[in-house]
Amino acid sequence: MNNSSKTRRQFICSAAIGFVSAPAFLRAQELEPSAVRRNISSFSVVSWQDHFVDLKHGAILCDIDSRAVQYWSEDESVYKLYPSSIPASEELTRRGYTRVVRKVEGPSWRPTPSMKLRNPEWPDYWPPGPDNPLGTHALYLSWQYYRVHGTGDTRKIGRRSSNGCIGLYNEHIAELFDLAEVGTQVRIF
Repeated sequence: MNNSSKTRRQFICSAAIGFVSAPAFLRAQELEPSAVRRNISSFSVVSWQDHFVDLKHGAILCDIDSRAVQYWSEDESVYKLYPSSIPASEELTRRGYTRVVRKVEGPSWRPTPSMKLRNPEWPDYWPPGPDNPLGTHALYLSWQYYRVHGTGDTRKIGRRSSNGCIGLYNEHIAELFDLAEVGTQVRIF
């Protein structure tokens, strides 16, 4: 085999590779900056001062847009960021300031009247346990029917999937449960 046949073979292979990859390369060049897809559920870390006057009793910030829950301890020695599930629709979402009024490990659960209208097949009562929709722990808020709670259905985290509550992985709500206290301020925005 001489050098000219080697060069010819290399040229033919290079041309073939170029021909095959050209359409993909050209399509990539045609994308406008606005066509670039972004991860809309990426976390947005914020300063507590943008949302709370102080950190008395600690603070929990539930960010609907980034689907994240942030926690700051009163002395600022602890900061946590957790992925969360959020209400399935805007009509189920309540925004504003509230606080933790009760903490329950192993909560039981009863669907609200409006949930029963939407899902008449649901039982009237769920006892504590692995199938309970509130998971292993629940932080009850001053708004009736609203909670920050766990879930055994890990597919819900990062999605619009709840009936109004903020859901966390069971291991995350257990950690937040230990950090938060009755009186911890909460903002859902």
